[in-house]
Amino acid sequence: MLVKIEQIKETGLQLNEPIGLNLLGEALGGGESGEDTGFRAAGPSTLKASLRKVSGGVLLEGQFTATVTSQCKRCLGDVEMKVPVSFTLNLVPKALVHGDDYLKDDESLMEKKERSQGETGGSFELDDADQEVFDGKVIDLDPIVREQLILALPLTTVCREDCKGLCPQCGINRNDATCSCETKPVDPRLAPLKNIKLGN
Repeated sequence: MLVKIEQIKETGLQLNEPIGLNLLGEALGGGESGEDTGFRAAGPSTLKASLRKVSGGVLLEGQFTATVTSQCKRCLGDVEMKVPVSFTLNLVPKALVHGDDYLKDDESLMEKKERSQGETGGSFELDDADQEVFDGKVIDLDPIVREQLILALPLTTVCREDCKGLCPQCGINRNDATCSCETKPVDPRLAPLKNIKLGN
């Protein structure tokens, strides 16, 4: 999903773009990075986004809901869940970022940055937004969607709050059946003591 700066008018730009299963799968499965999140995409989604030009950059507000599956950490059963994703980003052109070598040597760009900040630089929206850098001409929404989805994933997954999990001895799913295993297994170092018969 690419957005050209000239597409963003004075009134802003509203987007309602489909997010394909491939894009979500790349984010969750790690793609080229090789990182596996433990989640899998269960269906496509739709990105609703608003872009406005502010302070020499672009304020991006977006949201979508991803349907994903994962394993319950207690019983290892499959769990499907809805993951709401909402974000606000201040997209800043490379030419206006502090620390760029070409920016240090170009006073005209520095002056331009100061002027643009003077317009709406004190906006509370910009203070609250995380900052991302783009080339100043085209905004690629795909990596933003991938990153924001990963940040929104829950740390742990359970099929239900009262999940009983698996029996550590026989492996049976305690949500579906009961077993006769001891709830508190004997320390293997003390197991021989069970065979000692005390008598007179």
